[in-house]
Amino acid sequence: MNSPRSPHSPTPLARFVLSVALLAAGLAATVLPTGCGQQASAVPAPQAVPLSVDTVAVVSRRLDMTIRLPGELQPFEEVRVFPKVSGFVQWIGVDRGSQVKQGQLLALLTAPEIVAQKAEAQAKVLSAENQRIAGEAKLAADESTYQRLKAASATPGVISDDELETAQKTAEADSARVVALRNSADAARAELRSALEMESYLRITAPFDGVVTKRNVHPGALVGPASGSSTQSSMLRIEQVAHLRLVVAVPEIYVAGVEKGAKVSFSVPAFPGRSFTGTVARVAESIDVSTRTMPVELDVFNPSAELASGMFPDVIWPVRRSEPTLFVPQSAVSRTTDQSYVFRVRNGVAEQVNVKTGASVGNLTEAFGDLRAGDQVVLRPSDDVHPGSAVIPHLEPGAM
Repeated sequence: MNSPRSPHSPTPLARFVLSVALLAAGLAATVLPTGCGQQASAVPAPQAVPLSVDTVAVVSRRLDMTIRLPGELQPFEEVRVFPKVSGFVQWIGVDRGSQVKQGQLLALLTAPEIVAQKAEAQAKVLSAENQRIAGEAKLAADESTYQRLKAASATPGVISDDELETAQKTAEADSARVVALRNSADAARAELRSALEMESYLRITAPFDGVVTKRNVHPGALVGPASGSSTQSSMLRIEQVAHLRLVVAVPEIYVAGVEKGAKVSFSVPAFPGRSFTGTVARVAESIDVSTRTMPVELDVFNPSAELASGMFPDVIWPVRRSEPTLFVPQSAVSRTTDQSYVFRVRNGVAEQVNVKTGASVGNLTEAFGDLRAGDQVVLRPSDDVHPGSAVIPHLEPGAM
C-alpha cells in the first residue's frame, strides 16, 4: 500500500525539467571560462600560404623561321603588239603557243598610201640629185670662165672690168645655188628615209625571245596603232616565260629580314610534291597602305617552260631578324581584350609585365616589353596568380 505523497514533494515533470537545466548548466561551465568579468580570447586569422608555380627563363635568340605566303608568277617581259601604222593584215606567221626569237618576222601589213609616199619620195630624190648635178656643172663652167677672164685681164685692155666682175658674180651665184640644191637633195633623201621607215612598220617583228600567248587577228583584218581605249585588242601578246617574276606580298611585320640574293623555295599545284627555287632580286622598299604588305620580286629561271605565268605558288618564305629578340612560351602569355602580359617572378613575388607578341616559333613567341634575358616568368599562370602574389618558383629548364 502506497504511502501518501507529501504536498511539498516535486512531481515527476518538475524533476525532469530540473535535470535538463542542471545538465545545460554543466555544459556551459565546461565551455565558458569562470571568473567575474573574464571574456573569451579572439581566434588568430590563418596566414596566406605562398603559391607554388612553374617558371621558365626568358631567352634571347635570333629569329630564324619560315612561313607560307601566296605568290604570283608573272612573265619577266610582256608586250601587247600593235602596229605603228594602219594597214591590212597580209600575212601572219605565228599563233598561240608559238616560240619566237627577237627580230623574227611575225606578220606583214599592206598599206597602199605608204607605198605611194615612198615612190613619191624616191622621185623627189632623183629630181633633187639631177638639179644638184646640173647646178654643180654650171658652177664648174662659170668658175672656169671667170678664171680665164681673170688671167686675161692681166694684159691691159684685153678684158674690161665690167666683164670680169660679171663673170665673178655669176660664179658666186652658181656656188650659192649649188649649196641650195645640195640642201634640197639632203631633204629629199631624208624624206625618202622617213617613207622607208614607215614602210618598215608594215613588218611586225618580235621584240624579244618569248612565246605568243594570244593572237587576236587574221589575214585581211584592218589594224592600227594603239589608242587611249583600253578595250582595243592588240594583234598579239608575247611573254618571256624562260625567265619569270615571282611576286610575293610580304606582311609588314616580316619585311625587316628581307635579303636580296636569298634563295626561296616554292611549290605549285600543277606539280604536287615538287619544289622550285627563286632568288630575291627586287624589293619595293615601300609598304602598300591598303594591304600593309611590301611587294618583293624573285627571279625564277624556267628554261624548260614547266612553269607558266599566272600560277599562284605556295612560297616558303624565310623570316629573320637583324638582331636577337626575347622569347617566352606561348602558354606564359595571358591576354585580355586590350592587353597582353606575363607574370615575372622577383624575390618570391609575381609582377605583371605588359608585352607585345611577335612571331611564333614552335611553342615560343617573341615578347617585346620590360623584360630581360634570364628573367623568370610563370609558365602557366592560373587565376590564383595576381600582381603582388607570393609565389614559390620552380624553374623548369626544359620548358623552352
